Amino acid sequence: MAGEPILRRGSRGSAVAQLQEQLSAAGFDPGAADGIFGARTDAAVRAFQQARGLMVDGIVGPRTWAALASGTQPSPQGGRGVSLHIGIDRVDPNHYGGWDGALAACELDAKDMQAIAASQGFAPEMLLTTAATASAVAAAIERAAAALGDGDTFLLSYSGHGGQIPDVTGDEADAQDETWVLYDRELLDDELYQLWSRFGPGVRIAVLSDSCHSGTVTRELRERGEIPAEAVGRAMPEDTEQATYAANRELYDSINRSIPADVRSQVKASVLLVSGCQDDQTSLDGARNGAFTGALREVWSDGGFNGNWREFHQQIRAKLPPTQQPNYSCVGASNESFERARPFSI
Repeated sequence: MAGEPILRRGSRGSAVAQLQEQLSAAGFDPGAADGIFGARTDAAVRAFQQARGLMVDGIVGPRTWAALASGTQPSPQGGRGVSLHIGIDRVDPNHYGGWDGALAACELDAKDMQAIAASQGFAPEMLLTTAATASAVAAAIERAAAALGDGDTFLLSYSGHGGQIPDVTGDEADAQDETWVLYDRELLDDELYQLWSRFGPGVRIAVLSDSCHSGTVTRELRERGEIPAEAVGRAMPEDTEQATYAANRELYDSINRSIPADVRSQVKASVLLVSGCQDDQTSLDGARNGAFTGALREVWSDGGFNGNWREFHQQIRAKLPPTQQPNYSCVGASNESFERARPFSI
């Protein structure tokens, strides 16, 4: 928008007040229109940028001003779509006891999933390896929660290792919390549930996790998750898992105890998960894609697939060996129309 100043956190004045009014009109709450570009306004700007497919940097320049001026119309399908794609080819050995968790295809998985999302009208964001920290992932999901409302869709794909840590709150039947092994630390499944609770009613969340320990995985993985000797699985080695927890026990126990015991009942959105394997199996890495993501791309067929989410899961499952059978589950609010929808539709 010609003539408008470039604004960022710390800016003050009438232009900031104008920005705050336009954000509010667009459905992104910056707080009071007080002319102070603080943390709440920054979060609203970032949520708006993500929802409109702009660079998410919190800086209000010509493109963000133009998007604000263009109106707040939803996509032609009637909703908005935001996506986040995480791919982690290695982790920080300083946190994981010297283990770097090297994998070959997770960043490629994330890039391919981002391409699918963009082709279907999502405003995508991607976090790769060193950028995929626990705080960055949580912040990206929270921005999506702030941006989306009833009828909108959030798509999240994860490609990397899965892990487990002891459950100290007693809410897990197997006494283990499942995790995503992010670059700087593990992200607990209960943390994800808490993030899902940030989304409002009517939001549809689709999660695709090309990892082990996705869903309600059990410790049977160690006894029954047999894979070919030459294959690389996406599960953190058990000795590394135990050593990482022992070295960071205070951190993980404090996170675990900080999450409300009834967090799962607080999820009002509809969350659909297609995971890379069953509870007692291992998701395999590959040279070009993980086995799950490779099968997903084959079934998707560059947009040629026309079935629903359940059929999508079934066809992916049919392309994988008995040692890796993807799981399908739903949490939060029941939404049959979401499950019957074509995958990646907004």
